Amino acid sequence: MNSVIFLGTPQFGATVLEGLVKAGYDVKAVVTQPDKKVGRKQKIVYSPVKDLALKHGLPLYQPPRLSRSEELDEVLMNICPDFIVTAAFGQFLPSRFLKTAKIAAVNVHGSLLPKYRGGAPIQYALRNGDKETGVTIMEMVKEMDAGDMYAQATLPISEEDTAGTIFEKLAPLGSQLLLETLPKIADGSCQKQPQDPDQVVFSPTISKAEERILTSMTAEEAKNLVRALNPDPGAYLLVKGQRLKVWRAEVASDNSSLPAGCLLTNSGRFAISFADNTVLNLLEVQPTGKKAMKIKDFLNGQGKKFVPGERIVDEDKD
Repeated sequence: MNSVIFLGTPQFGATVLEGLVKAGYDVKAVVTQPDKKVGRKQKIVYSPVKDLALKHGLPLYQPPRLSRSEELDEVLMNICPDFIVTAAFGQFLPSRFLKTAKIAAVNVHGSLLPKYRGGAPIQYALRNGDKETGVTIMEMVKEMDAGDMYAQATLPISEEDTAGTIFEKLAPLGSQLLLETLPKIADGSCQKQPQDPDQVVFSPTISKAEERILTSMTAEEAKNLVRALNPDPGAYLLVKGQRLKVWRAEVASDNSSLPAGCLLTNSGRFAISFADNTVLNLLEVQPTGKKAMKIKDFLNGQGKKFVPGERIVDEDKD
């Protein structure tokens, strides 16, 4: 079986790596991001890819920056595997390293290229209200996500999907597609297709400012942002000067005659007016310093603070 150097970090990458191991590929090395310190106690947390590499006893490397690391120069450059495979690694790979692959350097990318190139393809698909997404097996080149495409598989997006559920669905789809594609690349039967430059859409990492729900959005746009940022980092409203994270929401069937940002009702539901007279029902929220809760529990505790008809969402400060 062909030899592989694998690079990845989150669960998406771990699922792809697991598929390679189970299929019998000779994984010569695994590269993942350095461990993180999480929470107030600064607990050390391994990436899912590291956990899997340790489980299978695979050689593991965690350079903070691959391109200028001793690991690259002293170990990885000398392996010269048949394939270099990446799946949500999170760093650029030097061209000189990609060229060491005897057959190909490929990436399992979580979108239907040329839409969306970049680090947040799943989030952008949800935020933009797309009805389908997918995975692309592509050749790695120096330019980000710009290589020729070997294969694609599509996945429908349901109204209930979040970034978390899409990641869970795309990971096994990407793993399966990779395992179907690598042998065809190896025997020369897989024809590469160039990306159409006129169809390129970029999906850079979503900024802190973009996590905020604005009532200048329609309720549909706000709902899509909530889905895109669930489970991490979460979208939020600024309600009476306090951040209120919103984990689930739905577009209400009724419309509003009130200005955007006003509370329609706090009786049985927490409904807020948005642009174009649309209304968003909040279903699950998380006040600062508290755990996520269903809207019923939130209203039982804080509902009396809010008066129907008043503007409760702040737009001009953070």
